[in-house]
Amino acid sequence: MGDQVTKILVIEDNRLLLEEMQTAFQKWNYQMGRIQNWDQVDDEVRRQQPDLVIMDITLPSYDGFYWTQKIREFSDVPLIFVSAAEMDPNAVRAIASGADDYIVKPFASEVLISKIQALLRRTQPQLATQLRFENYQLNVLTNVVTQGAHQVKLTPTEGLILKVFFMHPQQIITKKQLLQQIWQSGEFLDAAVLNVNMSRLRSKVATVGNLKEQLVTVRKRGYQLVSHANNY
Repeated sequence: MGDQVTKILVIEDNRLLLEEMQTAFQKWNYQMGRIQNWDQVDDEVRRQQPDLVIMDITLPSYDGFYWTQKIREFSDVPLIFVSAAEMDPNAVRAIASGADDYIVKPFASEVLISKIQALLRRTQPQLATQLRFENYQLNVLTNVVTQGAHQVKLTPTEGLILKVFFMHPQQIITKKQLLQQIWQSGEFLDAAVLNVNMSRLRSKVATVGNLKEQLVTVRKRGYQLVSHANNY
């Protein structure tokens, strides 16, 4: 499948943080770009044409506020500020200079990924129908889950269940939480029917990569969609 890869340009000079982001982005099949010339950050944005920009405040040349204003002169690319500085007043200044969101260091990679996904869904409507987890995709309109050339169509209820996991990867989801999510969508299930749907869902996705094994049962707590790296 000729699926377009999401490109994220990280305007950050902390090598360790860059490596951490690279690792997180690879799990989600995001392509990461870096800055080569700190005196021409705006030209790098023009050249790389990213789908989203992550901007630090303290940079080798001008600061992130300056470069955000320069970028906003020619682009409305979604932009998230990342800084070790306190939220106030820098958050206000970041948004005023053209940022769409703000995150304070240190942060968990899952928090950054969730902010990226939320921002992309808001700014790129075509992505609203596609949820990603690693190199899997779920179309929430057609309930088709895809990995590369492999795909399977789910029932609406199975699609709703998998949607919850894709929106909350790595988190333990209780049966009660799943039922609440599905009831909100108009599907009225009880725990017994949920068990049947979970079983069918696992059977169906067995042909799509390793997804069946990544939907794990956490004893006495619920279910969890784990990353491929954590799946033994």
